Amino acid sequence: MTKDNYSLTTEFILTGFMDHPDLKILLFVVFFAIYLITMVGNLGLVVLIFMERHLHTPMYIFLANLALMDSCCSCAVTPKMLENFFSEDRMISLYECMAQFYFLCLAETADCFLLAAMAYDRYVAICSPLQYHTVMSKLLCIQMTIGIYIAGNLHSMIHVILLLRLTFCGSHQIHHFFCDIIPLNRLSCTDPFINELMIYIFSMPIQIFTIATVLISYLCILITVFKMKSKEGRGKALSTCASHSLSILIFYGSILFMYIWPHSDKEGDSDIPVAVFYTLIIPFLNPFIYSLRNKAVISVMKRIMKKRKLYNIQKQISSSVMN
Repeated sequence: MTKDNYSLTTEFILTGFMDHPDLKILLFVVFFAIYLITMVGNLGLVVLIFMERHLHTPMYIFLANLALMDSCCSCAVTPKMLENFFSEDRMISLYECMAQFYFLCLAETADCFLLAAMAYDRYVAICSPLQYHTVMSKLLCIQMTIGIYIAGNLHSMIHVILLLRLTFCGSHQIHHFFCDIIPLNRLSCTDPFINELMIYIFSMPIQIFTIATVLISYLCILITVFKMKSKEGRGKALSTCASHSLSILIFYGSILFMYIWPHSDKEGDSDIPVAVFYTLIIPFLNPFIYSLRNKAVISVMKRIMKKRKLYNIQKQISSSVMN
């Protein structure tokens, strides 16, 4: 082994989509558009829920936090990816890499718990409507939200600390478009067995708990829905469950495939399509799934637009009178 192979790597190269240089302009435009829509949609939803007092209910508080975490996920990954489409070196420092993974892990962990919390909230609302305000109190909602962020931060810090124990002395090319734990383990000169074990020890219980909460909640919801006499009410409830189930299926499916399913040690780009789903596509779709199909949110948006329109008309009238 040469001397260069012993030198520790403090910078990495994100190869990303280097195999398709002829498509870089098209990919840049597509991902930039997705990024803009994601940020506007999610942050707009957060502001909307914050401003409207009658939306300060557990369901919408969880939804606002989900939108915030989707924005965090997109911000952690997309700007650096877009920069690398036209960067000559595609370099990222070790600490930038750790920071990127930390915020991504925080967002994804929080998303898991938030989706479970939202499923439980809908279970209580549909299956026990008379006890909803007692069970899903604002205090419980706040406590659950704080607990979710604590769990997300602890989960992220544990994996980042374990990554910092690794040494990187060989290849410094990460065959991915962001710093993820699996590609970093592949590059390590230190045995990453403990790191990989911790993925299963911490990630698997989180996945099992949140998936079980979602499945049990929606199973109880479906049983209650099929007992409804009103066909119209049954159809609306099933439509809502179908939309949520699609988002949950894509999210948990991609996460399980990336971090739970056994991987070979061979590097490659097979993880990139899956990673695109849970880091870019899901944050992009969630505002549409959880907002544009929500009558309360649409009603608030229409009212704000109507007020804005009336304000502009009054301003024009006042301006013409003064002239």
